Amino acid sequence: MDTSLHDERRRRRHCFPMNRMSAASALSAGTGLPAIPAAVEPGRHEPLGVTVRDGGVNIAVFSAHATRVEFCLFDDTGTRELSRHALQGPVDGLWTGFLAGVAPGRLYGLRAHGPHAPREGHRFNAAKLLLDPYAREIVGEFRNLPEDHGYPFGHPEGPFALDERDNGATALKARVAAPLTGPGPRANAPRHAPRDVVLYEVHVKGFSMRHPGIPEALRGSYAALAHPVAIAHFQRLGVTTLSLLPVQFAVDEPHLSGTGLSNYWGYNTLGFFAPDPRLASAAVRHDPSAVVVEFRAMVHALHEAGLEVVLDVVYNHTPEGNEWGPTLSLRGLDQKSYYRLQPDDPSRMENLTACGNTVQVEHPRVTQLVLDSLRHWVGEMGVDGFRFDLAPVLGRTDQGHDPRSAFYTALRQDPLLAQVHLIAEPWDAGPQGYQLGRFPGRFMEWNDKFRDAARGFWLGHGPEGRRIDRAEFARRFSASRDVFDPTPPTNGGGARSPLASINFLAVHDGYTLADLVSHSRKHNEANGEDNRDGRDGELCGNFGVEGPTDDPAIRDTRERVRRAMLATLLLSQGTPMLYSGDEFGNGQGGNNNAYCQDNPIGWLDWPAADESLIAYTAALTRLRRDHALLRHARWFPSPQGEARGGGDDGEVEAPGQPTLRWFDATGHEMREQDWRVDGRTALTAALGDGEDRLLLMVNPDASPTPFTLPAAGGIDIDGPNDGDRDGAGGWTLLLDSSGETPTGHRGEDGVTVPARALMLWGRPRTNAASTSRAHIDTDTRSNSTNTLSSDTTP
Repeated sequence: MDTSLHDERRRRRHCFPMNRMSAASALSAGTGLPAIPAAVEPGRHEPLGVTVRDGGVNIAVFSAHATRVEFCLFDDTGTRELSRHALQGPVDGLWTGFLAGVAPGRLYGLRAHGPHAPREGHRFNAAKLLLDPYAREIVGEFRNLPEDHGYPFGHPEGPFALDERDNGATALKARVAAPLTGPGPRANAPRHAPRDVVLYEVHVKGFSMRHPGIPEALRGSYAALAHPVAIAHFQRLGVTTLSLLPVQFAVDEPHLSGTGLSNYWGYNTLGFFAPDPRLASAAVRHDPSAVVVEFRAMVHALHEAGLEVVLDVVYNHTPEGNEWGPTLSLRGLDQKSYYRLQPDDPSRMENLTACGNTVQVEHPRVTQLVLDSLRHWVGEMGVDGFRFDLAPVLGRTDQGHDPRSAFYTALRQDPLLAQVHLIAEPWDAGPQGYQLGRFPGRFMEWNDKFRDAARGFWLGHGPEGRRIDRAEFARRFSASRDVFDPTPPTNGGGARSPLASINFLAVHDGYTLADLVSHSRKHNEANGEDNRDGRDGELCGNFGVEGPTDDPAIRDTRERVRRAMLATLLLSQGTPMLYSGDEFGNGQGGNNNAYCQDNPIGWLDWPAADESLIAYTAALTRLRRDHALLRHARWFPSPQGEARGGGDDGEVEAPGQPTLRWFDATGHEMREQDWRVDGRTALTAALGDGEDRLLLMVNPDASPTPFTLPAAGGIDIDGPNDGDRDGAGGWTLLLDSSGETPTGHRGEDGVTVPARALMLWGRPRTNAASTSRAHIDTDTRSNSTNTLSSDTTP
């Protein structure tokens, strides 16, 4: 006989048949708690969670495999359990009830009875108090105590054993939330057109902790992010949409306990409906209701300033980890429904996230949980969209990632969520986890191909040491049509526009822009893992000295490359995303995995901010605003006039639309065989639409390169004539990323583009109602602020 199976069956005796007992007797049986005469009345099945109504609360909890679910009330300290109330059910897996007299502010938790059969995928343990997955307010602190686990530490059977210690006194508690009042923060949402969006990824705390212009009492908080000083910076910079690192209630990983480190980034979400109190100001962070008020006030203030708010959300895994992890919520409620288990061994979690477990989003009730959470953050908290961490998990089925999955279908059909931004991190840690270009509908996607091409082109080396050639640079600069508009489609159908490509140079996960031009290897020693964590082989280069240097030549080279990369990002087709701090040279000492650094390593270094770089970046975003050719919402046709693709907004190619053509440094239009010529990197992009004309000359080489102006039909290219800057036939120098005075710009034969630089020329519009354009004249060798002036053309 299989003794392990016998032991498992024996342990099921802990699954008391409580559904046969009355509510009052259940309270007193073996608990030591007083019997409560008030009975649970029939409740409604919707909404899920705990909702205030009619002088009490409605309770609805999903657990398909539980034999009994209890609603447990606690005193105001959260340490003493006052009563337990058995819910009615199950009906279609739902346990429901109405309990009169329970008011907002009351602390509660859940207990689920059922089989303790780990080898069958069940880990029910009624001794463990569980957090309501729909909790909108959460109190307490997760300390990873032994009693938080469903098995006794050190037991020879490991996670197959049953721990009968009650953790109710120390477990996290939900708090009954009052209905929200006052104007909803969605009422003043700015609703930027997709083509106008400039994303800015930012950590709520890290942005302001070292900002001298923000009151110390507010630093690191939601309130600080909406402070007038912060808003003024965002507006000056020209970004439209803040992409916040996770703000949902998160806890630290067990391995960080006792190290002095914490999960600073927040990618360990436990409460999908509650804002993280650690990101609230000190005056309110111990009052969950006040935290909600502060968050909503932040969104309202940012909306008033014309700024959208996108949340980074983590629905792919939870802090319960693998089978050795704690029992906090979903595991204890119904592990087999909420998580993906290994098909050949249900005692083990399927780990497609590299975080220990994988949420089973394809289950209908889990899909509902995620959608309900998203609706809450839009409808109640006012946000304008979401960036989905490890997004392929959300569309995984037994056959892998499916762009037609039930989750995507439901998301696309939801009338509220149809109004907001949807952004995918298009990879996870599972088989076939890299899904760039394969997300449906309105999804935008982080385009790491752009990142690697932009870095490699200007650093002089790409992934695995290979050079990024002109063809790769051109593909990524023009929004990666090969990825987002392939033939046949790879995203389940539905044409997509260039705006689906989110272009970036750096994000939270990796080097900052300043670090990637100052280091040739990672420096993650402060993370406590002997520099083993973080991505090896991330594209970077120090140009001769590792880290900071006083060498003027190296400093100049780093500055040139950094500015050229920023220009590449903000002048490219697609949707650009800046990482906070890159606009002023923030660094992390070469740490490319600062997830646990809630300290000056991970906070923006405002005292050392480069003011001239801020002005330069702001001027780049202004160029983008002033020239629609730089943010085109349709695919440019090929020179042969091909018309393919379009977007969900109905924009499709049409005859006579703007053109994008590529030329070599000699002025000859690139042919198919020219893209394959090794060793040549200089390139010119010519954009025109009959009114606006732009020339972008790109020179990644270490020496100046002469460019001959192209002669191409259809865009009416003339030579740059500085003396006729405002003339109908002249060209205006809009940008020299190096800051040097260009040579040869008066001649008809061409111009010389400085080393490691790009130049943008603009032809005055023929339309008398043309808008003003920015002219950037920068000098990277001085500490002065960049000059930003406007020329209004007739």
